[in-house]
Amino acid sequence: MKILFKGPTIVTMNPQEAVFQGNVLVDNNRIAYIGNEEPHADRVIYGEGKLLIPGLIQTHVHLSQTLFRSQADDLELLDWLKKRIWPLEGAHDAESLYQSALLGISELLLGGTTSLVDMQTVHHTDAAVHAIAESGIRATTGKVMMDHGDDVPGTLIQSTNDAIQESVDLLEKWHGRENGRIQYAFTPRFVVSCTEELLKEVVALSEKYRVRVHTHASENKGEIEIVERERGMRNVLYLDHIGMAAPNLILTHCIWLNDEEMDVLEKRDVKVAHCPTCNIKLSSGIAPIPEMLKRGITVSLGADGSPANNNLDVFQEMKMAALIQKPLHGPTIMPAKEVFKMATLGGARAMGLEQEIGSIEVGKKADLVMISLDEPHLNPVAGVNPYSLLVYSARVSDVNLSMVDGKILMENRELKTIDKDKVVKQSNEILKKIKKRAGIS
Repeated sequence: MKILFKGPTIVTMNPQEAVFQGNVLVDNNRIAYIGNEEPHADRVIYGEGKLLIPGLIQTHVHLSQTLFRSQADDLELLDWLKKRIWPLEGAHDAESLYQSALLGISELLLGGTTSLVDMQTVHHTDAAVHAIAESGIRATTGKVMMDHGDDVPGTLIQSTNDAIQESVDLLEKWHGRENGRIQYAFTPRFVVSCTEELLKEVVALSEKYRVRVHTHASENKGEIEIVERERGMRNVLYLDHIGMAAPNLILTHCIWLNDEEMDVLEKRDVKVAHCPTCNIKLSSGIAPIPEMLKRGITVSLGADGSPANNNLDVFQEMKMAALIQKPLHGPTIMPAKEVFKMATLGGARAMGLEQEIGSIEVGKKADLVMISLDEPHLNPVAGVNPYSLLVYSARVSDVNLSMVDGKILMENRELKTIDKDKVVKQSNEILKKIKKRAGIS
């Protein structure tokens, strides 16, 4: 089917960073034309008074945690994990994980996120990937691997062999499915919960299968102290020591780094996922993002999990990413266009999909989002920098349409592949069951 977006202001993010009013033709799942002509289409979507932007990308989300929104407030990271999140994750069954994923994907699509890098939990990941497949969203996902650590519930810890074999089985089943829309990543939780044997095997397998590795690092000072005590060096240096620091590594948080670790990220072309709202809420700190960008390190954005945020709003992450640096470095740091790049091209590079998504260019995948400019909080718009509107003023409620792979998954605030009302109702019922299994009131 050919779909023509007629007359929106197109924020291309192409190499020329062109912004202009025109038309975009989608043919099947790719962008076929951009310009001022009006080619034939099976359907015309009128875009005057709207922005057409590349689909937004979040490179660190825990769909498995969406049901736990508001269940773990006002705690620092390690207490947050040990007292609330790990027991709740360990109480998931296949049904609850599937519903948690659908709830999270509903929020993402309504908010203009069309691609994500997802970190699941230890068990039942197959159910969550089914939700991803049915919803139509683009995702790189993987089961969490945990074979080590103190205070890890028995419901989450696995043997090294089981953690590896289940990951390989999921990769062989799902990687490249749905016309390439689903990719698999090896997902060790963080050094604190993984043996060196497991991490080295992840390095070897990621090279064998040519897939991403997605993990956390240097989010919290207590976490770093544990890694130094057990492994004899700081997080990023340790990951480099075992061969994991590489262009296929998506490393989330990276708040507490020294110069030597920053050198590793730059030299090894490691991709950093920045989660500013989560980092503030858990009192973890503020990542040195301006220094990373100055060094040419690829930085992208993520909301993290719902109980650490407490939403999956990429517009909030863009605004927060810009604002938290200004008291430290001055008002000109982190300009809106730079932040918007993190949510588009930065995310595409992190996923290894910069040739397919992240900008509006002929031949790329038709992952597109349309933003309505009708509301008072966005006006006046005449002569206003569109990046300023997108980063500082726009809200998820302004998203009018989300398209992935040429398919409209949300239009006029209505989801096309998910029954939102049913998911919302079931989420409340299922959370009660999870909390009962976890022994949490």
